[in-house]
Amino acid sequence: MTETKISFGNYELDKFFEGGYENDIITTIYGPAGCGKTNLCMLATVSQTKQGKKVIFMDTEGGFSVDRFKQIAEGDYNTLSDKVLLLKPTSFDEQKKAFEILSKELNKTPIGLIIVDGMTMLYRLELSKDKDENKIYDINKELARQMRILAEISRKKNIPVIVTNQIYYSFQNEEEWKGGKEKIVNLVGGDILKYWSKCLIEIKNINGKRTLILKKHRSLPEKELQFIITNQGIKKRGLF
Repeated sequence: MTETKISFGNYELDKFFEGGYENDIITTIYGPAGCGKTNLCMLATVSQTKQGKKVIFMDTEGGFSVDRFKQIAEGDYNTLSDKVLLLKPTSFDEQKKAFEILSKELNKTPIGLIIVDGMTMLYRLELSKDKDENKIYDINKELARQMRILAEISRKKNIPVIVTNQIYYSFQNEEEWKGGKEKIVNLVGGDILKYWSKCLIEIKNINGKRTLILKKHRSLPEKELQFIITNQGIKKRGLF
């Protein structure tokens, strides 16, 4: 029987999500810088490599830390790191080429997990270079193509895909801004990522208090979990 979920690499998160990440979809984790998105990616990476599975990890922001990987792996770094294909594009054009490498790798060896940490980082930089409408259209089209590729891989090959995303804030109108109402959280890439992602996880970090919010899921309701980041990974707040 084909497995339907993989572990977050953390007992409390697996319990919260009733088993872990779903295999045949894209899960998008979004939130401000330093909120814990990459930590979730690292936990899942270590968990899968410990099971002997290969992980493709595309790092567009330079967030993949060898030292952090060693902390979570707890002594198994050399064995586990051999199972990670780390791609580090530094431009949106290089990200496009990285997807070509990703597609070729799928034909070589079984893959247990695909991660794109910073799906829109280089996309956002590319948009800032030029305001020509035709070029903006082409850039958006390429981002949509990459998300479609990930969705097709996940669905057809039953491989879980995790992407992380940046956010920006806005107000509906000037009155809300002046009235001090809560800012609206927007995903960079907007509807492109929302459309292709069947699971959306928001992370808030307010005054050092991190909260994971399940915003969209095929079978689970919206709910929240407060957590802290430790040397070994993540722990539910209140377990001390």
